[in-house]
Amino acid sequence: MRRPKGLPWRGVLAVSYNFLPYAQDQQFLLPPSLHEWVEEESLERFVSDVVGHLDDEGRLSAFYASYRTDGWGHPAYHPVMLLKVLLYGYCVGVRSSRKIAEALRRDVAFRYLSANQQPDFRTISDFRMKHLEEFEALFRDIVELCQEAGLAGLGRVAVDGRRVKGSAALDRNRTREQIEQEVRRILEEAERIDREEDEKYGPDRRGDELPEGLRTREDRLRKLKEARARLDAKEQALKESQAERIKEREQEEKRTGRKKRGRKPKPADSVKLDDGQKANLTDPESQILKTRTGWVQGYNGQVMVDCTSQVIVAQHVTSEANDVQQLTPLLDGCADVNGKLPAELLADAGYWSEENATLKEDQPELFIATTKDWKQRQALRDKGPPRGRIPKHYGPRDRMERKLLTKRGREAYKERSQTVEPVFGQMVMRGSGSFLLRGLKGAGGEWSLFSLTHNMLKLWRAGWQPTSTLGAKPLPV
Repeated sequence: MRRPKGLPWRGVLAVSYNFLPYAQDQQFLLPPSLHEWVEEESLERFVSDVVGHLDDEGRLSAFYASYRTDGWGHPAYHPVMLLKVLLYGYCVGVRSSRKIAEALRRDVAFRYLSANQQPDFRTISDFRMKHLEEFEALFRDIVELCQEAGLAGLGRVAVDGRRVKGSAALDRNRTREQIEQEVRRILEEAERIDREEDEKYGPDRRGDELPEGLRTREDRLRKLKEARARLDAKEQALKESQAERIKEREQEEKRTGRKKRGRKPKPADSVKLDDGQKANLTDPESQILKTRTGWVQGYNGQVMVDCTSQVIVAQHVTSEANDVQQLTPLLDGCADVNGKLPAELLADAGYWSEENATLKEDQPELFIATTKDWKQRQALRDKGPPRGRIPKHYGPRDRMERKLLTKRGREAYKERSQTVEPVFGQMVMRGSGSFLLRGLKGAGGEWSLFSLTHNMLKLWRAGWQPTSTLGAKPLPV
C-alpha cells in the first residue's frame, strides 16, 4: 500500500482525515484577477480608488509633467501606480524605498496596487524626491475631499508643533571655530602631501586636485565650507537686523526731537554670532531642537487640526525651534488650502505673544495659553473663576489669562490636548518620529505625505467613497 503524499503512515491506517485539497503545484484553471486578492472595503482598495478619482478629475497632471509625450524612449512606470504604492506605504508605516520594493514582491496589498509590477527601490526613491512640491498640492486635494465628506468644518481648530528628528546626527555639528580648524588641518595636510609627492614623483601633476591621500576628503572639505558659509550668512543677517534697529531708533529720535532712554545699541559691524551657534555637516538646514526626551537634530513640523474630526487642515515644516512665529503661517496656510479661516483657534503657551494675541478682527477667536498648563490649573485653584466685567486697564496678556479661566475658556482649551496630541501619536505610529529625506524641502515633502495620508485614513474610517474610480489613465501618446 502506497502512502498518499503529505500524510504519515499511521494517519492512513488509523484515521480518515477530512481536509480541503492542498496542492502547491496546482495551476489555476482560469487566470486570477488582482481584484479578488483584496477585500472591497480594504485600505489598499480605498487608496487606489481615491488616487484614481483624483486622476480622473485631472488633479494629478503635475505628476505627468516630467515624462516625454512623443512616445520615444524606454517605457516608464506609470506615475499613478507609483503614487498609489507610495501613499499606501506611508499609510501603513512602510516608508523606506527598499522596504517598499520588497513589499512589492511579498505583500498582496502592494502587489494589487502595482498590478504585479515591481519597480526597484531607486525608481521609488527618485519618484518621491522628484515630486516633493506636488505632495503639498496633493495635501490640498485631500483636504478638499475631507470637506466634501463633512470632516473639515473649521469651527474650532488646535495648532501645535512637533520636533522631528532629521536624517543627521547631533555629533556632526560644528562651531565656526571648529570648522575653521578642520579646514586648515585638511588644507595643511594636502599641502604637505603635495610637497612630498612633488619631491618623489616630480612637479608634472595637475594643480586643481587634492593629493591622492586626500581625494576622499574632497566632499568633506566642501561640506565644511558650506557650513562655514551658512554661519557667515546668519551673522550677516544679525548685522542687517541690528542696522535696521539703529535706523528705526534714529528716525524715532528725529521725529520726537529727544533721545531715547536706555542703552544705545551696538554698532552693526560689531555684532557677532554667538560662539555656541553651530552648523550641521550632514544636513546644514536642520537645527538642534529640544524634545521631552532629549535633544535631536531635525525640524519643527507644524499642524492645524480640526477639533471635530482630527483632520489636518494646514501644515508646514520649519527649522525654527520656537512656535511663536508659526501662528501666522498656519493661518495663511489654512486660508490658502480651505478658502476660509476657523472660527476659534486653540494653542499652547509656545504660541503666546502680544503680537499673536492682537491679530486683525477678521481672524479667528484665539485661546492661547500664556503659561504652562499646570500653572493655569494652579491659578484657577488659587483665584477661582473670574467674575464681573474685564477691568479697563487689562492688557492683552491679562485679558487672555482671564478668558482662559472662565468656564467657556476652560471648556474650549481642554479640547486642544484631546485633538492635536492624538494626531501626533497616530502619525508617530506610522513612522513620523524621524525624516528620511534631508533639507528643508525634503522634510517638508515628507511632512506633507504624513499629513495627507493621515487625512486619507480619516476618510477611509469615515466610510467615504469617491464618486468615480475609473483608475489610472494611460500615458499620453
